[in-house]
Amino acid sequence: MAVKLNEDKTVVERIKKGLKEKDGFCPCKLGKLPENKCMCEEFKAQIADPNFEGYCHCMLYYKSK
Repeated sequence: MAVKLNEDKTVVERIKKGLKEKDGFCPCKLGKLPENKCMCEEFKAQIADPNFEGYCHCMLYYKSK
């Protein structure tokens, strides 16, 4: 299992800019809620799932098996 940044540099730049503008909260989710702070709780749960492989909601991170 490995978690890495998206290989598309344009996506990474855009998401990082959004994170900066929202004080570290996922730019793809509504509300500055604790569970939306990057790395969000949704993706942390996906990381914990041994059968999950794919991108987080905003496509910044990719988890491989």
